[in-house]
Amino acid sequence: MIFIYNYYYNFDIIIFAVTLVITLGAQAYISAKYASTRRIRTSKGLTGREVARKILDANGLDNVRINEVSGELTDHYDPRNKTVNLSSDIYNGTSVASASVASHECGHAIQDKDGYLFLRIRSSIVPLVNFSSHAGYIAILLGLIFSWMDLLFIGIIFEAVILLFQLITLPVEFNASHRALVQLDGLNLVTDREHSKARGMLIAAALTYVASVATAILEILRLLLIFSSRDDR
Repeated sequence: MIFIYNYYYNFDIIIFAVTLVITLGAQAYISAKYASTRRIRTSKGLTGREVARKILDANGLDNVRINEVSGELTDHYDPRNKTVNLSSDIYNGTSVASASVASHECGHAIQDKDGYLFLRIRSSIVPLVNFSSHAGYIAILLGLIFSWMDLLFIGIIFEAVILLFQLITLPVEFNASHRALVQLDGLNLVTDREHSKARGMLIAAALTYVASVATAILEILRLLLIFSSRDDR
């Protein structure tokens, strides 16, 4: 029994370490890409807001508003009120990073207009995911503290719901980046060299979502190992 416990414990430490490396590595990679592309000014000299406006108008989305929001890389598209929300650096910046991020968020707006299936699915399960993230944390915490295995298992199910959401997010993000590059080229908003840099920035951003999926899978595996080890005892 001691051997089994030590095996699970050591494997749990390994999973935690790998998860930490993936998370930190993905963040470091996107930060490095953002730092390098934000130093390159586009030849057109358009701000992120102007890039977004041109893309939206070209796609018949003049009803979509563009807002400036606080924070760094807090950019997002909100399908509920049809707004493209850009962080201050992206909103006011004239860099390749600004054009890349702004066009990516517009990609989501175009998805929304086209009724892109995965975006619709993701939007529909957001309330369930929000509930699962809170309820799952509580269930796992109480299950571990009081060794309530049934509650721990329920927490693992909630974590699986979050993983499902992250898996659905992958095609949404990759497709939005593809649409972004098509718009940047089609509207002549970037040169060939700038296109290459923008593509690198968007790939780096997409890889953070891949990292999130990987860490979610590892976290579920770690919890299942804890569940199995306590059940064995």
